[in-house]
Amino acid sequence: MTRTERLFKLMQALRIVPPPATAQALADRLDVTARTIYRDIDALRGLGAVIDGAAGFGYRLIEDAALPPLNFDEDELEALVLGLREVEEVGDSTLAEAAQSALAKLRARLPQTQAHRLDHAVLSAHRFTPLPQSGVDTARLRRATWEEKTIRFDYSDAEGRETTREVNPLSVVLMQSSLCLLAFCHLRNDFRAFRLDRMRGLDLTGASFRPRRATLLRDCLAAMTCDTGQERAPQAT
Repeated sequence: MTRTERLFKLMQALRIVPPPATAQALADRLDVTARTIYRDIDALRGLGAVIDGAAGFGYRLIEDAALPPLNFDEDELEALVLGLREVEEVGDSTLAEAAQSALAKLRARLPQTQAHRLDHAVLSAHRFTPLPQSGVDTARLRRATWEEKTIRFDYSDAEGRETTREVNPLSVVLMQSSLCLLAFCHLRNDFRAFRLDRMRGLDLTGASFRPRRATLLRDCLAAMTCDTGQERAPQAT
């Protein structure tokens, strides 16, 4: 890790770790020594960051010089908190950490009065019944979807029948009580929804379906709407 990368990560840690953040807590997060944290805090202050505190007492980021302030109205703040908290609850560990980081960046860009409202928002999200554990690496699945790469995996349907599927992944959505992959299935030659907890052994085939994902996803979503206008999920077989 370069020094620039470390300073950037230290700024992120100062946004995330509850203040006052001790040098040791910051060091543990960055996997460096406390002495390195002391030097890097001085470097950040020299670059313009306003960081309150001292060795032995902990640190608090007062002003983030790298980001200009933003202003949101009360409802916008509530919507942002609710959305990011929901991601923390239903997303995989990578997305949950990203949501936490995004919330910290948002807090750093708000005026002090709005930052207080952000910390004490009325709306939040808590899931008391956890989602079923995904059977595949969801971060890898998202990356393959974004890069429009055809994937292969083993799938077990509701009756326990096992098949190997090759699909064009289109989107990962929360359907009722589980995360599902919307995809065009080569085996069925149709759109299908696959529960992530029933998928195993995710592999890339080497084939690409770029630039068709946006079109296929639009067609898939259209297929989810019946003649009555009621939405239905593509069949998960």
